[in-house]
Parts: sequence; C-alpha cells; structure tokens
Amino acid sequence: MIKGMIQAYDDPYTIFVEPVQHELESENLQGSFGGIGVKPARNQSGELILFPFPGSPASRAGIQEGDILIAVEGLEITPSIDIDTILASIRGPKGEKVVLEILRPPDRNPKKISITRETIPLPSIIWYLDPDKPLVGIIQVNIIAASTPGEILNAASDLQMRDATCIILDLRDNGGGLVSSGIDTARLFLKNGVIIQQQFLHQNIETYQVEEPGLLAEIPLAILVNHGTASAAEIIAGALKAHHRAALIGMPTFGKDTIQLVYDLEDGSSLHITAAHWWIPDLYPHLAGNGLQPDVRVEGASSGPDPVISMAVKILLSSQ
Repeated sequence: MIKGMIQAYDDPYTIFVEPVQHELESENLQGSFGGIGVKPARNQSGELILFPFPGSPASRAGIQEGDILIAVEGLEITPSIDIDTILASIRGPKGEKVVLEILRPPDRNPKKISITRETIPLPSIIWYLDPDKPLVGIIQVNIIAASTPGEILNAASDLQMRDATCIILDLRDNGGGLVSSGIDTARLFLKNGVIIQQQFLHQNIETYQVEEPGLLAEIPLAILVNHGTASAAEIIAGALKAHHRAALIGMPTFGKDTIQLVYDLEDGSSLHITAAHWWIPDLYPHLAGNGLQPDVRVEGASSGPDPVISMAVKILLSSQ
C-alpha cells in the first residue's frame, strides 16, 4: 500500500525502503558499522559459508573460513533467507555480543560462538598505482559516504609518497550518496569558486563554494565517468569540469540533480522524499535527462585492458 501511494507521487526518487535495506544503506553512508568482520556467501547447495576478515572479531573468536552458518541469535538460516537479512542480524551496536551457530566440516557438529561486535570500517574507495605507468595513481570511489573526503586525502598522500605525480579519480558506476560529502570532495581539488547551488521548495537559493584552496588543488587530475555516475558523484565531476580543473573521460553521466530528505520510520524502514534541486552555475542548469558530457568520449570494455584508464593515463602524462 505504501509503495502504491508513493508511485502516485510520480517521482522516481521518492521511495520507500524496507528496514533491512535501510539499515545497510545507512551503514554504507556512515562508512562503518558495528559488526564482526565476516563475509557470507552461498555455496551450490544454498548453505551460507563464512569468510572471516584477518584479525577481525570473528576470526579472533574462532570462526574459520568455510564454516557454515545455520543460525544467528536464534534466526534459522535457510536458503530462502536473503543475505541482506542475515547481515542485518549479524550487525548491531558496538560492544554487544551476537551468537552464531555454525557447522564445521568435515564432522559438521553444531557449535555456538559468541562474538563481541566492534566498529568495522567500510571503505568507500580503493586506490593503487597504475601497474604500467606507476607515476599515475588511481582512486576508485564506490560511494560518496561521510568518510569519503578523508579517505581520498589519505589515498592521495599514500600515492604521492609512492612517487605518483598525477591522479585519476574513477567515479564510474558511482550512484552518489551524501550531497555534503560530494561538495567537500570537490573542495579538495579546487582553489576557489562555486561548487553548486541548490534550492528547496519555497526557500532561497543556497550557494556552496570553496572557502580556501584544497589540499589537492595542484595535482594533475583526470576524472572517469559513465552512465552509472550519478547524484553526488556528478556534483564532484561537474564542479571540477566547470572550473576546468580536470577532463571528464568516458561516457555521459546519469543526470540526477535532485536531493532527497530521508525520514526514519518506527519499524526501521525509511521514506525518501525529493525536496530540492541542485545545479552547477553556468554549466548544467538542467542536468536531468542530459547528464554531464565527457570531454573525451571512450567506452569501457568488459575484458582486457581498460581503455578509459588508458586514455586518462595518456592525457595526464602527455601534459607533464
């Protein structure tokens, strides 16, 4: 009934999110969660196999790779239960215990293990040196979370210490996240100027700009985008393009220029309601339906060397 009412609103970004999905989404945006540090995956028989992270609470408590999870806090694990529900059951407040019941091959005798949850970081980025051109550092941003600006600073510092002289910021298939973190990420790479303007219904226009030169404002930069680049990721790409800070390489972006307010409901679900519109002055006043257009259009490949990264490396190194 709720979903039907929302559909009548006729806005693709006004949505209702079930409790389990809302909990996981919130943790992704916060950049950490209370958990035990274990990855679950189903085998061909539908059993849930556990893979503990090295040094994690799960590993220290005795969980071993290949253990079969059969229950969490009394919740029986069956092939019909989706992994999101299981993850939500395992996660919880830091410092509290969670009891897992497992079977361990080959004897498969049931065993209960109590594990105290700790804060588990959930990085929003990965970074590495280009294997062929190690002067180029690549930072792949998967989601725009609260921790993303700080993570990018740390990654750039590490890459520069390893002799990288330029950076590729890979925003492909990044569906966005927190608008404020997108703005703060753009600030890292700019010396001055307006990033975006936004307006809520019947409210004055708000302008977000750079207050002081960013710590990464001087390093040569290229940005990778595609149709999966949306929302807060488009804020970063669009602001840097508008200020001629970096070339956009890849394919046109998605084109999402609205902001949603998130209302947490009593049962743990949430309601996301479109409440504002943002734009990049003098560049893309109407991003929806158009997206950001790349300066250099290159299609990705499903296998083999990545032609988009190759083009970005070529452009960056030719300018040095």
